[in-house]
Amino acid sequence: MLVVNILMLGVSLVLTMQAGEAGGLHTLFGMSSEASYRLGASHPYGIFFRHEWWRLVTAMFLHGGLIHIGFNMMNLMQFGPALEELYGSARYLFLYVVTGALGFLASAMTGHFSIGASGALLGLIGAMLAVTTKRGGSFMRELRSRLITSVAILFAIGFMGFLGMDNAAHIGGFAVGFGLGKIFTDRQPMNSREKQKAYGLGWIAGLVVVASFVMMLLHFPDRVPWQQP
Repeated sequence: MLVVNILMLGVSLVLTMQAGEAGGLHTLFGMSSEASYRLGASHPYGIFFRHEWWRLVTAMFLHGGLIHIGFNMMNLMQFGPALEELYGSARYLFLYVVTGALGFLASAMTGHFSIGASGALLGLIGAMLAVTTKRGGSFMRELRSRLITSVAILFAIGFMGFLGMDNAAHIGGFAVGFGLGKIFTDRQPMNSREKQKAYGLGWIAGLVVVASFVMMLLHFPDRVPWQQP
């Protein structure tokens, strides 16, 4: 996940430079809107009118600058390894992709032009919070309290309109992650049947990601919506 996100930021930066919009604060806070759209940003027109549903997946691997990706990747490295160890790589991949995609679906339905891994990351936090509700002990209570506090602060900042946060993607990803955390067994697959189911979920998620990037490449030359004649 980390490598793909960094590579896509590099591609976004190259396209932004080609558009003459690179340098200064653009590198820190903003990439070219056209570059982001062509690389698969979540956009209501592209998704609902052009039926480019693959944008729900590609958007989670794009970022608006160094500050954006730095914050998100820091959180990915904080929460990702623990959940991957708990669920196994296959179910972890499924969790990440589904929460990110459905988070962007909620975002597009509310009219946002959006990119970033934060919907998927809130999905990871939601799943982790669900785990704490199924386990006892002081450590789980303390972890649950910290997670709830962190999420409450994030949502409060978002609803105050700071930093251009996509509240819909955050809420959507968090809700789906919490639901999957309630459904998933809180351990790695133990027998052949459980492993088969887990690997099936992982393969589905992996193929969806690959197919989404293929579709992005095929549609890369398309006109962006604000260039329509």
